Amino acid sequence: MATMETRCGEVTVTHSDRGLPTYQVEVFHDGLHKYAVVHSRNQDILRKKVVALALQWNELWSKQSAAERRLQQAHEAKDARRVHLERQKEIAAERTSEAQSLMESLRRILPTGVESDCKLDWERLKIRTEFPKKAPAEPEVGPEPVWKAPPPPPSRSGLTYPAALGLFDKLIPSRRKAKLAEADARFDADMRNWQENCNALALAHQDAMATHFVRSKAVREAHALAVKQWQEEKAAYNAEQERQHAEIDALRARYESKDPEAVVDYCETVLSGSDCPDCIPHHFEFDFNLESGVLLVNCKLPAPADLPTLVEVKYIQSTDTFSEKKLPEAQVVQLYDDVLYQLTLRTIHELFQSDTIGALAAVVLNGMVTSVDPRTGNEVTACIMSVQASRDAFTAINLAKVDPKACFRQLKGIGSSKLHSITPVPAIMELRREDSRFITSYAVAERLNEGCNLAAMDWEDFEHLIREIFEKEFASSGGEVKVTQASRDGGVDAIAFDPDPIRGGKIVIQAKRYAYTVGVAAVRDLYGTVINEGATKGILVTTSDYGPDAFAFASNKPLQLLSGSNLLHLLGKHGVKAHINLTEARKLAQERAAKTDTHDT
Repeated sequence: MATMETRCGEVTVTHSDRGLPTYQVEVFHDGLHKYAVVHSRNQDILRKKVVALALQWNELWSKQSAAERRLQQAHEAKDARRVHLERQKEIAAERTSEAQSLMESLRRILPTGVESDCKLDWERLKIRTEFPKKAPAEPEVGPEPVWKAPPPPPSRSGLTYPAALGLFDKLIPSRRKAKLAEADARFDADMRNWQENCNALALAHQDAMATHFVRSKAVREAHALAVKQWQEEKAAYNAEQERQHAEIDALRARYESKDPEAVVDYCETVLSGSDCPDCIPHHFEFDFNLESGVLLVNCKLPAPADLPTLVEVKYIQSTDTFSEKKLPEAQVVQLYDDVLYQLTLRTIHELFQSDTIGALAAVVLNGMVTSVDPRTGNEVTACIMSVQASRDAFTAINLAKVDPKACFRQLKGIGSSKLHSITPVPAIMELRREDSRFITSYAVAERLNEGCNLAAMDWEDFEHLIREIFEKEFASSGGEVKVTQASRDGGVDAIAFDPDPIRGGKIVIQAKRYAYTVGVAAVRDLYGTVINEGATKGILVTTSDYGPDAFAFASNKPLQLLSGSNLLHLLGKHGVKAHINLTEARKLAQERAAKTDTHDT
């Protein structure tokens, strides 16, 4: 079995309507065919969750690898069949145990929440991990070059340079003198060679010392630079921790003073940290009224297809395959409804139980489900549950012994008798739609006529025209459209609110008064805005047209691209007459640019 490790995708972050971040990362193990999305409001907690999951999966893979190795050994020992059967049975048992454990956790969502203390531990939110990098080790520059001592100098007193004098040398002075001169010459030559050798050894040692000095200096300078960089990184890491600690302390102070935004942030942090099975989404929208103490929560609930149905895995020896037993349809329906009732009560319980300052007098929870409408094949978001509970009435309930559905009904909760049918219901209370970006709009359509070139009109008038025409379009369904602060192609130009429970929601509208083809960048920007705004759809309207890459990017996304011809048709539908002349608009733009250049000069 090949070596495989748990791998992770890039950490992504999403922000709530109030800017509170939620970090998440996809985790994969190809060998185990496992996939999970780990999320947390805290990066350090996210990292710990991922490490724990990776260790769990790697250990499981290690066990399977060990089993495969044992299987190979069994093949060699001619008992591979027995080992294989045992391993397959073990796998079936492990998968069954895992499935039943997950089912049990779903059936005990409410009891598990009641047994847990979900109060926020402010100190545990603070990242306190040590700086992960070790300080650079002291460099090894090596010892200095050893001085190589030269041999001893020649000595006249030794026996090396004797003058071998014979009888004639002693009798004849000239022969004696010649012999002595020859001995002196040999000594002088050896002395010169010795001196040259000494000089060469001295130069070699000097060069070695110089090389050692240069190398040592370079190593020490590199080490000093590495130490400096490490100290700077550590200081920045510690400063970031101190900043994060200060933010936590500031949030705590604001929360304890009952600042409305801090109360919402606190509640979102509590719910996002709730330990539920991975199939339960952690996405919430909040609105808090400090005077009344009412917290409104739009809670995203799992769709029927999100819940697991596997209950048992059996190994079929005759075919060497696995047989999966799943919940019958009736039990799937019962499980789904039971999970939603439990999850609703647990969410309200966690909000009240964690409210240490008594800011919440009542909680209104709207359960939102995003699923595919089988009639249209489109993804829709609908409110299928809505309940309001006061603190006194809710805390008087013994949640450990209640029937979740009966308790929901006793609280006068609104919901279909069969939640799995995803039947929309009216919410007891809806999120406020006030947005500080909204400005007073003005009418533009009544001033238009057939001679008006939309591609050349004032860009701010064009944005108000788009708001006005979409307001007419949504009027029949009771929707409203609001124009935002003048953006000139920056962000949101208008926001529509469609109350239709099936196809409605928040719709972002951007207006592009362009004389040239709209590229894919504008469509990408719109999609990013839809995500950031938490909208259900985005509409891009232009006076020109779109390139093929723009249409390709918008495909299979909740985006609608309206070209100049679409816009004229929409205007005509509501009795507004105008035309689009891109050539004239380009010419006017060039003339204005030329005048601007002349003025600047």
